[in-house]
Amino acid sequence: MHHHGYAWVGEKKTFDMESVRRPPGQGPAATSEQEVHDRYREAVAVFPTTDLPPIQTAHWLMKPPSLIRGTWEEPKEAGEWLGLQLTEFAPRFASEQDREVTRLVFLVRSAVERLAWGGDVSRGHYLKGTVFYSVALVTCSPNRADPELPCPARQRRA
Repeated sequence: MHHHGYAWVGEKKTFDMESVRRPPGQGPAATSEQEVHDRYREAVAVFPTTDLPPIQTAHWLMKPPSLIRGTWEEPKEAGEWLGLQLTEFAPRFASEQDREVTRLVFLVRSAVERLAWGGDVSRGHYLKGTVFYSVALVTCSPNRADPELPCPARQRRA
């Protein structure tokens, strides 16, 4: 088991585009409205390659390996990376409460605990203005939420 780190920063309105943050799934019925067919085509074309965070954290493993920001064998190492990410962006967090050092330390500790039992971690913060920051740590090989998902880094090496 190991952990991959992912991060994204962008406009909140882009983050809100849920149809491209979900894997396409089963195609719509022939009798479905045109809008449903259009959303499905968009998801097929965009989901596999977009750097937008997926709705389900485990689905980061369906994305290209180029989006992986780091890989760690130990939860503590992954937690240290998360701490660095949060510390870097904390001055820009829109919420004063989210910037509190004690809170950030707690978030990192709880992330390490979650990773240790095979869980995933996903954090999102509004930044000043209309920007959103998302950071995730995904347990891989296997992922507890979706054990069938292959490791994207191993696919790259194959």
